[in-house]
Amino acid sequence: MSNISDLIEQYLKKLIEKAGQGQIEIQRNELATQFSCVPSQINYVLSTRFSMEHGYLVESRRGGGGYVRIVKLELDEKSVLVNYLSRLIGDDITQQGAEGIIGRLWEEELVTRRELEIMKAAVNRDVLRMSLPARDNLRASILKAMLVALLK
Repeated sequence: MSNISDLIEQYLKKLIEKAGQGQIEIQRNELATQFSCVPSQINYVLSTRFSMEHGYLVESRRGGGGYVRIVKLELDEKSVLVNYLSRLIGDDITQQGAEGIIGRLWEEELVTRRELEIMKAAVNRDVLRMSLPARDNLRASILKAMLVALLK
């Protein structure tokens, strides 16, 4: 059974897909009411499932007429993609951030299921047995090298 965060994520992704423009505007409180949860649960989903690493830009405006706009960033030419992802990764990246990027590549059908699993295994903290911040630096280097190899 899916947890509430998974359900909210799936719902928002379907809304974005149906919108056809790659973006939606929602009211945080209305969504919380719809899913019988607190608005902070919506914030959690937005910050963990709709981050830049996952290929989304989230803009919000607070107040009475406030809204949350979710924009799906389009990935196009491979060289632009490699440059964008390299800048996004930077000099270090957490396991969660790396898996977010890898998951987005899978969603966009830029990697196969096998490549997805190999990439996730290569950036896993259990494999990169070293202390921070060296581990996040090494993870970033490995992820960038894999991206270049896959997308060139």
